[in-house]
Amino acid sequence: MFTTVGRWCARRPKRVVAAWLLLAAAALTALATFGRVTSEAVSIPGSDSQAARDLADRAFPAPASGKQPVLLHTPAGGPALTDPATAAAVRGAAAAVAAVPHVAAVTTPYDPAGAGAMSADGHTAYLSVELDVTGREVTPATTAAVLAAAAPATAAGVEVTPGGYLAAAVDKGSTGRSEAIGLGAALVILTLTLGSPVAAALPLLAGVIGLGIALPVLGLAGHLMDVPEAGETIAAMIGLGVGIDYTLFGLTRFRDLRAAGAGIEDAAVRTTAGSGKSVAFAGSAVVAALAGLALGGLPLLYALALAPAIAVVTALGVNLTLLPATLVLLGRRLTPRAAAPAPGGRPRGWGRIAALVAARPWPLLLAGLALLGALAVPAARLHLGQLDAGSKPAGSMSRTAYDRMAEAFGPGANGVLQVVDVLPAPAPAGTADPRTAAVTTALRGAEGVAAVSPPAPAADGRTVRWQVTPATAPADPATTALVHRLRAQVLPAATAGSGQVLHVGGTPAAQADLNARIAQRMPLVVGFVLTVAGLLLLLAFRSPVVALKAAVMNLVSVAAAYGVLTAVFQQGHGARLIGLEGAVPVPGYVPLLMFAVLFGLSMDYEVFLLSAVREGYLKERDNRRAVVAGLAGTGRIISSAALIMVAVFLGYLLSDDPVVKMFGIGLATAVALDATVVRGLLVPSTMVLLGDGNWWLPRWLDRLLPHIDIEGDGSGEHPAAPHPADPSPATR
Repeated sequence: MFTTVGRWCARRPKRVVAAWLLLAAAALTALATFGRVTSEAVSIPGSDSQAARDLADRAFPAPASGKQPVLLHTPAGGPALTDPATAAAVRGAAAAVAAVPHVAAVTTPYDPAGAGAMSADGHTAYLSVELDVTGREVTPATTAAVLAAAAPATAAGVEVTPGGYLAAAVDKGSTGRSEAIGLGAALVILTLTLGSPVAAALPLLAGVIGLGIALPVLGLAGHLMDVPEAGETIAAMIGLGVGIDYTLFGLTRFRDLRAAGAGIEDAAVRTTAGSGKSVAFAGSAVVAALAGLALGGLPLLYALALAPAIAVVTALGVNLTLLPATLVLLGRRLTPRAAAPAPGGRPRGWGRIAALVAARPWPLLLAGLALLGALAVPAARLHLGQLDAGSKPAGSMSRTAYDRMAEAFGPGANGVLQVVDVLPAPAPAGTADPRTAAVTTALRGAEGVAAVSPPAPAADGRTVRWQVTPATAPADPATTALVHRLRAQVLPAATAGSGQVLHVGGTPAAQADLNARIAQRMPLVVGFVLTVAGLLLLLAFRSPVVALKAAVMNLVSVAAAYGVLTAVFQQGHGARLIGLEGAVPVPGYVPLLMFAVLFGLSMDYEVFLLSAVREGYLKERDNRRAVVAGLAGTGRIISSAALIMVAVFLGYLLSDDPVVKMFGIGLATAVALDATVVRGLLVPSTMVLLGDGNWWLPRWLDRLLPHIDIEGDGSGEHPAAPHPADPSPATR
């Protein structure tokens, strides 16, 4: 199949290139027409917070995006917001804001319904703005219109700062600088590696075209499902990295074939049949690992898995069709110059490293394990937390609104809990309900509660809601502890024997439930990814030892990446160097998504290295020589590809989003360790130590497994020789 696809594209290069360019143009045009949509909404089916939300939505009809705060602040020493002239200006601004498109209603702190929206000193308050669009449909234009309408208040000396979705729409940053830096670094690395500007530009072109299709598709998908902004950024990181890497692997194969005397078209076809097959296998492993996130049972994980999966599938399509067409069109300009032989025929570079690993496998194996183990130590203290607007950069609209709300109303005002009660029967009309009174008393007396609103009955007479303000910030572990305490102790004690059903919701409760669900499902996801990765490697290399060893090595690499993630973000070591003010919590989905992505990406280098080793072993049946030759032949390309990925990932440290920084640091660390310590030391040293045992395959398993020629290009140059000790060996 791969040979057929490669030959079809190689014989129609201009048509294939034109088709991809038209596809990219169509995707970008559709995005420009319908717009890019992202959403930070989190739903957790079956959780207590989701039950509270669903009950409240049914019993207390609310606007599509809820009530968004617009903070009002006057400096100390100036007129307070209660000053008649200032109050008149604020009312005028509120009336103007109410006339802005998509604004359904505005409540001022002077209205009875706005009670509690004014600070004790009278210098800070907020308008409650109801919108008729969902949070993901709020645009920067809406925020700008609200600010423009608030001009009467601004003219009176009031500082106006939108919060909530209005602030988030403006604070969404572009990752253009990150992509530009990554592409620039990749161009330098590729030029040094390939020695040709034209050859260096080809992987960049493939990566950009892949992103030009994948990102618009993802932006359009946001109209149909909640796709967080971090999902698009992760898709860009992964898509750009694998797009460049996959093309580099194919280009290297093409240049080797050309140097060996193959014709341009023949080399392009054999590249698709050989490296294209390996890349398709590795890319499928990435997608399969991401698919494991579906076992988490969370829509957020579906979106975060779908985003990079779309990017990887697009990169595969580019590699299998656009690359052979481009190789034919640029064939003569991509042919490498003959390399100068090493002086005296001695190995150099990765050849020297490979010889050293083969000569001293035990010391290098132990040194590599010690390094990874030391880096992994902090991971033992990793705990899942939650981010809030307090982690946004100082000066951003979200952070300013957050800080002013916390200073005026307490840190818990930024993450109010919602307690919803469903009474067994409606309370008699005109009488005080002792059941709700008992809950109110219990909530107000609970440790960690700063304020509790009066119980608000719904029209159905059975549903009651309380707004509970914690004494701590949303991201503070004490707030999560309060959620658990309310559910496990306070509310059950207040309603014992009454038959009441109470639920605790709100953003902090939803985040706590999200982390709990992830922690509960993580073993299942990890087990699935390990199983899939092991089976794929078993199919590819027909060796249980190789598959098991790869899974163990990948686990060690991921553990080291988790350790760095914990040290930098949770413990704050070096956090200021990457643009953070200090330690920040690590959301639960970050390590889970990192695990799936890293296990998939590690397959790229594993397949590339082991394909070369296995090919050499099948030719000469000398395990040590095959390991040395495989590492020497692939080390330069693997290290160059990894360096490109590291540069791309580190470029995203310029993002203001702490989650994007987490993925940048975590992925860059893991890829760097995977390509150097794991593939350069651990894998070859263990393969040298295991000898022919690497390729042991039970006869019954040999009969069951299909024969997949993952390293061959269909040329038939290296037929497998039978192993002298086994009349039924694993063949290609």
